Amino acid sequence: MKIHLTSVFVDDQAEALRFYTEILGFVKKHDVPVGEKDRWLTVVSPDEPGGTELLLEPAGHPAVQPYRDSLVKDGVPLAQFAVDDVKAEYERLCALGVRFTQEPLEMGPVTTAVFDDTCGNLIQIATLPQ
Repeated sequence: MKIHLTSVFVDDQAEALRFYTEILGFVKKHDVPVGEKDRWLTVVSPDEPGGTELLLEPAGHPAVQPYRDSLVKDGVPLAQFAVDDVKAEYERLCALGVRFTQEPLEMGPVTTAVFDDTCGNLIQIATLPQ
């Protein structure tokens, strides 16, 4: 068994696609219309185009907003992405205007940082031990 797909809830799929591709560097994998305005919209790492997909899922369900608001209020990231160097990625993203809620923090063998994805979520980046 392996993880094939996971998701983040987003307020605006077009804006989320722009942020996740143009700023974070993911690439669009699937973009299929669903209903009148929503899409089955996934992105993947350019390093693993056949790897785990991230679904940019519309945040229309009534439970989503209170859930995300609570996570953001408490500073809890919705997802974590692995990067080779948190400090370098932090600097790259800051230069692109990304707002961080946690600067790089070393915790033993792990370094993390947390940013606002502009779509209603906090996302953690981490350099994990090999």
